[in-house]
Amino acid sequence: MSELIKVAVVGTGHLGKWHAEKYAASPACELLAIVDSDPEVAAQIAQKHGVQAHTDYRDILSQVDAISLVVPTRLHYKIAREILEAGIHCLVEKPITETVEEASELIQIADENNLILQVGHIERFNSVMIGIDEVLGEPLFIESTRLAPFTMRATDVSVILDLMIHDIDLILQLVREPIRHISASGISVLSDTIDIANARIEFDNHCVANVTASRVSQKHERKLRIFQKDMYISADLQEKILSINYKGETDNEAGFKNITHREIKFEDNDALNLEIQDFAHAIQTHDRPRVNGEDGKRVLETAIAITSQIRNTI
Repeated sequence: MSELIKVAVVGTGHLGKWHAEKYAASPACELLAIVDSDPEVAAQIAQKHGVQAHTDYRDILSQVDAISLVVPTRLHYKIAREILEAGIHCLVEKPITETVEEASELIQIADENNLILQVGHIERFNSVMIGIDEVLGEPLFIESTRLAPFTMRATDVSVILDLMIHDIDLILQLVREPIRHISASGISVLSDTIDIANARIEFDNHCVANVTASRVSQKHERKLRIFQKDMYISADLQEKILSINYKGETDNEAGFKNITHREIKFEDNDALNLEIQDFAHAIQTHDRPRVNGEDGKRVLETAIAITSQIRNTI
């Protein structure tokens, strides 16, 4: 596909408006329409970019090649299914759907119609993750912490599907082994769903991941720590700092190998823009996107298992 990809953004809340910004600036895409259930919001964003404004996504299905779906999770399956059945490529924000069965159906429809189904796990495009890929060996223990102050945004889902799901995705990508066992705990503090959660994920190769997420913190924090033979990697995903500590060649006075430390500061690479570029590239080349439907389904399956364990204990 050499011509511009005609794109619409469905849902222009906190994140959807940024999708519109990236498409409007993309050399590979033509932003054609904005869709939002609030006509004033749709008109405001559409006017900014000089495109059509609609309140019903069905009005534009015959006009576009691809859609970014940025609506509440409960609507993902219904709308994404109609998008894919209309022969349109779809980038759906995380989580892919509410259930694994719904995710499987979307994957099947996309495969049958030779369409790109990409899931918006944006941390895969964080510049620090590129640095980790260059030094990653075989992780033995992983610890992740993701903290945020409470807001009214995304309280329709638990902290597991809101925040922890990012780290679940990264960990599954880093380990790439079947999960043997999950144990989890969590509580509701301010919302009607789980606001703080911790999970221990054990893999078949004996790697263990300890994952913590909270949306009732006093600060923002997104950190990932990876321990492997002769090396400890610490990644600050928020500040874009990667610290690498590894066993040196010489002994110290105590008879242990010296620890060599290296710290790398990465520039902000605009992860959302890279995600959308990846979507456009996959459409043009029919290559696999970095995060496809199967990835999204596996992450959802793990998140649901964690959620179920917690709900059975509270």
